[in-house]
Amino acid sequence: MSARIEHMDFVTTVIIDRVDARNAVDEPTAEALMQAFVAFETNPNARAAVLWGAGGTFCAGYDLKYASTLAEPETFRREFADKLPFPSEGTHVRGPMGPTRLGLSKPVIAAVEGASVAGGMELALWCDLRVMAEDAFFGVYCRRWGIPLIDGGTVRLPRLVGLGRAMDLILTGRKVTAEESLRIGLCDRVVARGTARTAAEDLAREIARFPQAALKADRQSAYESLGLDLRTAMIREWTGGVESFATEGAAGAARFAQGRGRSGDFANI
Repeated sequence: MSARIEHMDFVTTVIIDRVDARNAVDEPTAEALMQAFVAFETNPNARAAVLWGAGGTFCAGYDLKYASTLAEPETFRREFADKLPFPSEGTHVRGPMGPTRLGLSKPVIAAVEGASVAGGMELALWCDLRVMAEDAFFGVYCRRWGIPLIDGGTVRLPRLVGLGRAMDLILTGRKVTAEESLRIGLCDRVVARGTARTAAEDLAREIARFPQAALKADRQSAYESLGLDLRTAMIREWTGGVESFATEGAAGAARFAQGRGRSGDFANI
């Protein structure tokens, strides 16, 4: 099986498991990843997910051995483009790498060991947070083969690191170490080699502890406010947030009034 799911508490871990291909994504793997995250989204007991690659590599990108069979325009259209139509508003369809066009209501954390390059980097960019092992790396390695970024890389990368830095990475295709990724905002945590999955799952469990309605409303507002003018964004924030306050905020305030969580203590909330 090229992708599998493991559950513990409120955390779902989705594992890319094509170790013999350095977890490069072929068509069956893309579909398996898509279905795994649809299952996560619809599981009421799942609050946060981790995406991890087995065997010491996050993901080496799209399977270029398969891509090499698409050289003829008619074959490319029939076997690739027609199967991956551009998503219309309000719908989700699979991207070449799987879930990269899927909009979730819950957070996903990439646990990056080894290479996360080309489409693999785009998978990591699709996630909300990225935890990298100290020797892991990113890179638009598809630059050298004439393969474009079509899983959101040119959209998400500038939003994370700014246009200038994104252009550097996109145009040169160079290796980006974990240290540089942390410095420029491309990742959020750097941990010891071999511990990215554990660290990401610990972070996911911490996120899953919190009241979920407000967390999901704030996450959605942050994404949907991108590109909006200030007033429209503030209205969007209020509209999403006020409902979650009514459903769980007042109850949380009551717990605080009873003595929970004082002085920044998050252990007893």
